[in-house]
Amino acid sequence: MRILLFLAFLVVPVLEIWLLIQVGQVIGGWTTVALLIADSLLGAWIVRREGRRAWRALQEALGAGRMPDKELADGGLILVGGALLLTPGFLTDVFGFLCVLPFTRPLMRRLAGWFFARRVKTLAQASPYSRLVFRDGVDDYSGKVVHGEVIKDGAVIKDGVVVKDDERLR
Repeated sequence: MRILLFLAFLVVPVLEIWLLIQVGQVIGGWTTVALLIADSLLGAWIVRREGRRAWRALQEALGAGRMPDKELADGGLILVGGALLLTPGFLTDVFGFLCVLPFTRPLMRRLAGWFFARRVKTLAQASPYSRLVFRDGVDDYSGKVVHGEVIKDGAVIKDGVVVKDDERLR
């Protein structure tokens, strides 16, 4: 993971500079700068609009008393997308727009969910407590299962059915 981050911080700026030079040679230097400013302004407007929508959806979910998992993921994606849109360059802008636009955000949410679930599972398996959950790296619970039933103190059982429970009588 550290090598991947190192390569990302090394490769992405080089790709951004190369892409800026290529676009600048085709459409001109000042036009390239104007295009970067325009997509930054458009990105800021979209981030502001979608951020408000995400905040409203989060408040509605909390008001309804349900877990706001989708709304929190959307807020995180909008935050990441906004940071990418503020970074100068076309490559980061493409990924920023993918995170911010409402019609591409569900795809990015699924992708992020898959990535983080895989990452958490990898970290959990590397934990010293992994033997409690994972057996041989597979979460297979094929141990012996004992079926039973919980009976409270004071309960009277007749033919396998609880007929009198002292707590119900109080």
